[in-house]
Amino acid sequence: MVTMEHITDRLVSWASLLDEQTREQALATSRLPFIHPHVALMPDAHLGKGATVGSVIPTLGTIIPAAVGVDIGCGMIAVRTQFSASDLPQDRAAVRRAIERAVPLSAGHYNRTVSPTAAPRLSELADAAAAAGLDPASYAGNWELQLGSLGSGNHFIEICVDEQDRVWTFLHSGSRGVGNRIAQHHIQVATARARRSGVSLPHPDLAYLDEGTEEFDRYIRELRWAQHFALLNREEMMDRVLRQVSDWMRAPVQEQERINCHHNFTESEHHFGRQVWVSRKGAIRATAGEPGLIPGSMGTASYVVAGKGNELSLNSSPHGAGRSYSRRAARRTFTLAQLREAMAGIEYRDTEAFLDEIPAAYKPIDRVMADSADLVSVRHALRQIVNVKGD
Repeated sequence: MVTMEHITDRLVSWASLLDEQTREQALATSRLPFIHPHVALMPDAHLGKGATVGSVIPTLGTIIPAAVGVDIGCGMIAVRTQFSASDLPQDRAAVRRAIERAVPLSAGHYNRTVSPTAAPRLSELADAAAAAGLDPASYAGNWELQLGSLGSGNHFIEICVDEQDRVWTFLHSGSRGVGNRIAQHHIQVATARARRSGVSLPHPDLAYLDEGTEEFDRYIRELRWAQHFALLNREEMMDRVLRQVSDWMRAPVQEQERINCHHNFTESEHHFGRQVWVSRKGAIRATAGEPGLIPGSMGTASYVVAGKGNELSLNSSPHGAGRSYSRRAARRTFTLAQLREAMAGIEYRDTEAFLDEIPAAYKPIDRVMADSADLVSVRHALRQIVNVKGD
């Protein structure tokens, strides 16, 4: 277990595995004059676009759009069912294929029509957009068809079993194309503003918006809408997954618990005597007793946790394992045979498309969780039995 390190008085870290590039990137962010009181690096910290993935960035009177990231509201949802491992049919490929049919997978893949379960959620989002003065179609004409779609990369759907052999469903996704375009727009607005005003920044993607300006207010309104889209996107997909599990089990799912949490988001919070905007880029909120979800990589354990309310971490914890290899480097380094070995015993779609998601491309989740001992307590450890991903 790592001891929290004060790298400087403006940067604290719980990461026992921290490469020099990531450290320097976080130091650059921490030197911005409006950081209060410090940037907190989570155990899964790794190099990101502008700001470090796995960092918690509190700012006074400003927000850095790139510090939230381009997948606004990305996060996890998990449901504990009444089923036990011994109840499950032997044919796990059947439920994997059923989930793959029910949920559009991969970048650029969306629903063909609006499903009955999506309709009320889309109505809620349309009302919220109108209240915010937002036209989502100006960013993505098919935004309504994006609700209930997974995406690609490290997004996934899983069926898991916990330490008591209870069956869980678990998935990871965010605000899809519409959220990405909202984020990209406001990153460009902030960058152009910095260029016009001659602001000196350690990196262009650390450009910020000032509270009290129209640009800031519009970003907050659209950010909150995209965060809610992401949350409802996960709810919609989870409902579809549970229907497929019900059909597979030939019995309705009885939900024992449902947890839904963001890990790319901003909220106004009070820390160290000041009201600040806390941007968690690859980090979940972990106030005392707050439920959370920390997945490992493809093929490894995931965790259901409760926050410890660690104030130095700004009530935060990691959001996953954190990459050790870039996607390109992983494809150069690892083989399909190694991926198959890592996925032994797990039902998944066997393809080279997932080679950059091999567990060895990520930090060991056990190490990340050991480093998180001061941030969260583990409620349940989940092992995958079915994995669904987009190319």
